Amino acid sequence: MILEQLAGLLNRNVAMSTRAQELVQRLEARSLAIQVEGLPLNVVASIQSGRLALTNESDAAADATVSGTPLTLLSLAGADARVRLRSSAVTIDGDAEIAEAFQELLRAVRPDFEEELSRHVGDVAAHQVGNTVRGFTGWGRKAAQTFAANVGEYLQEEGRDLVTRTEMDEFLAEVDQLREAADRLEARMTRLARRATR
Repeated sequence: MILEQLAGLLNRNVAMSTRAQELVQRLEARSLAIQVEGLPLNVVASIQSGRLALTNESDAAADATVSGTPLTLLSLAGADARVRLRSSAVTIDGDAEIAEAFQELLRAVRPDFEEELSRHVGDVAAHQVGNTVRGFTGWGRKAAQTFAANVGEYLQEEGRDLVTRTEMDEFLAEVDQLREAADRLEARMTRLARRATR
């Protein structure tokens, strides 16, 4: 029932996007299976008679299958989604071009949830909910960045398990000096060998 409602919403957005309509025509009779690792959730997206259909069952094998963790799959809706689709965190079986085309289609028809919510609760309430969600998302992102910075600082300064940027730069500079010295030594040895053969 939820998948049918979501498909209806996405098809409404297909009707409002020329690019989405082109992709639907190109993907006619094609399908993409989405497998969420760690959850008993599998969704099959297919194009049938010019409409996007979403089901959790399919008798036929999909043209492409994308699998990954929930967070990895959600990240495919972002700006650098094409790079993420080809990353090692996402597994693609079948036709990768079909998977990319479905990804582009789903991004093109991605619903504006604040707009959809406003149809049911009104503009002001939907805007408040949207602000709350954006604030929580921003807080979560900032908390994750702070946590990563603190862990990195601990591993570098307290635990000494990681080198600092300065130490790494010094090491790389010394490696470059050693390489230059080795190149000079090789050139000198070559000159000496030439003199010895004269």
